[in-house]
Amino acid sequence: MPVAAAAFAIFCNAKASDVPALAGARLIPPPAGFISFCLRFPDQCDAPANEPMTVSLDSARWRLLRRVNTAVNQTIWPEDDTSHYGRPEYWTIPSDGYGDCEDYALTKRRDLILAGFPRRALRIAIAETPLNGRHAVLIVMTESGAFILDNLLDAIVEIHQSAYRWIEQQDASNPRAWITLTDPTTSGAATAVGSVK
Repeated sequence: MPVAAAAFAIFCNAKASDVPALAGARLIPPPAGFISFCLRFPDQCDAPANEPMTVSLDSARWRLLRRVNTAVNQTIWPEDDTSHYGRPEYWTIPSDGYGDCEDYALTKRRDLILAGFPRRALRIAIAETPLNGRHAVLIVMTESGAFILDNLLDAIVEIHQSAYRWIEQQDASNPRAWITLTDPTTSGAATAVGSVK
């Protein structure tokens, strides 16, 4: 086994044979910035095995989603990693008020976890936008559908309302693992890929 494949298997505690074939979704190596993030913030990259993969969305949780999305969008000032940290793809929860798209998504995810949302329902996803190229957002998987928390919008929209072309996201069954996507609009794409142990 090549060194990169072995490191991937150890980091994710997974192997390709653990992932059943499903609608084009397959296990892939996580983004390098995500691996570095998890090494620095391991508590943000693990989830209890019995935790739900969706959250029930009532009016209080909807207000909380809106409040967190808007607050983080207003608190972090956009700055790319190369300018800010002197290196590309440095994923973090900013402590100095500057960050790029994945930093917004990670901060929103942390804040929602602290508010009681299940980690497995909160997935970082990478998409291709019509204007900005590759872009990271937070997907919140609810019993009512999948919603995007995006630093480019204060409004929270359902996946099907987005013009994004989906590339990859965290696997709901193993938050350290990532899967390819063609459409994350259902929890099935990530959920059924599922049994990454």
